[in-house]
Amino acid sequence: MTQENAPDLAPLAERARAPRLLTLPSAETGLTWRALDVGDVQELHALFARVESHDNPPYRTTLEEAAETFQGDWKDAPNNTLGGFDPAGTLQAYGTVTAQPGDVRSVRAFLEGGVDPDWRRRGIGSAVLRWQVDRSRQVLAASGKDVPGRIVVHVEDGMTDSVRMLTEQGFSPRRWYTEMRRDLNLELPAVKLRSSLDLVPWSAELDDQVRLAHNESFRDHWGSEPHTVETWQEGRTYFAPTWSFLVLDRTSDRAQVAGYLLSGRYEQDWDSLGWTEGYIDILGVRREWRGQRIATALLARAMAAYREDGMEYAGLGIDTDQPTGAFGLYGNLQFEPTRGSTMYTIEV
Repeated sequence: MTQENAPDLAPLAERARAPRLLTLPSAETGLTWRALDVGDVQELHALFARVESHDNPPYRTTLEEAAETFQGDWKDAPNNTLGGFDPAGTLQAYGTVTAQPGDVRSVRAFLEGGVDPDWRRRGIGSAVLRWQVDRSRQVLAASGKDVPGRIVVHVEDGMTDSVRMLTEQGFSPRRWYTEMRRDLNLELPAVKLRSSLDLVPWSAELDDQVRLAHNESFRDHWGSEPHTVETWQEGRTYFAPTWSFLVLDRTSDRAQVAGYLLSGRYEQDWDSLGWTEGYIDILGVRREWRGQRIATALLARAMAAYREDGMEYAGLGIDTDQPTGAFGLYGNLQFEPTRGSTMYTIEV
């Protein structure tokens, strides 16, 4: 039985076991600790660059993405961020906690953090993580929603120190993610949709209908929660409208969104990946329209757009409840796995 359908849960405010006060990492770390604010964006971006240069993940964070840390009132940066500064005023460690306001079936607190490579192995990362877990428990307890709670950290494969630290603090592996790519030199599938289904470019006028369609489509997916208008717009810095498409059902006078594919253009990642790609951020088909090859048609159209713009590959990520999950539709379309990551959680 999963926690999502477990009966008779105690109130989340009790289950969260939230501390009344938070304890900052000690002065013995050699850093001074305070909340981050928008004025720290340049320092935060510089720290991201040092960490990513050392750890070499398959992505690079831009200044614009660093600024997203503070965008959205629900982020509550004064209470949900922590930065450690050295005596020269340079940011050497950080941690954030983010809870999405639209969560209804469960309440999730997402943790992100990092320590400059020169400041590692001093207990700083563990101290930041303890603060994040305690703050997450406060956030869950204050949500007022008596549903399952979850504290979440995503870890790229190969980050053994992070896994050890998470395990020591009570996290367990919960879901596994696989990044995949598809060579655009390969022949694309030809799909003919029935006459009432119209594959069209994404448009801003239809975007909120896409949001509602997504909330409906993913209602039965593990861990998915509905997007509010605000959270739907989060992380759109590198959204690629010309690579994004919809399938509309025009059976009735008012066209309905039956399926959708939204793409991102993450040029900052291409050097670390070693190839250029169009990235499929979101793909969904509403239940009533499943089984009609709508997803395949959307993928084929998006991949054609990527190829027309000179991309070498199409990329996407899938999640499973096992380390080696079936690739289904994507495997059939000749997508191949490239790397993986794991979601670690504390279930509350």
